[in-house]
Amino acid sequence: MFITKDDFTIKARNFDLSDGHNIVRIICGAFMFPHAIGKFAAGGLAPGIVGFFAKAGFHPPEYWVLLAAAAEIATGIALVLGICTRWAALGAAGVMIFAVYALQVVKGFGWTWNTGGYEYPVFWAIAALAVAITEFKRLPEREATPAQRLQVA
Repeated sequence: MFITKDDFTIKARNFDLSDGHNIVRIICGAFMFPHAIGKFAAGGLAPGIVGFFAKAGFHPPEYWVLLAAAAEIATGIALVLGICTRWAALGAAGVMIFAVYALQVVKGFGWTWNTGGYEYPVFWAIAALAVAITEFKRLPEREATPAQRLQVA
């Protein structure tokens, strides 16, 4: 259940695009990168983002912006590559939940993304959570020996 050496192995089956789970996992990871990149402008932290984090109550805001960007990059890389997937997916869901919290604090309730609401981060939190659930369900399959997997199939 916890992290094993196998969790850090990049496997060809993680890129089998006939498995819809892999597509969702890769997209969940890839969509983390624009979130991280958007926190920077002109070689530094974007002032608007720093101000948003400050209004949301994250102090010092610069630290929290960097932490959020690092979490988004780390979870994005792990999800795209399929390494430590169950934990990365939980981390990505957590990052999106923090985004929803910040939007609620700063803007109040708003649902649709095009008006600054949190429809988008809620969707990606749920998608990442679905990836994590699927990965946790697959765990016994991963721990089985090749001979045991053949018996199950």
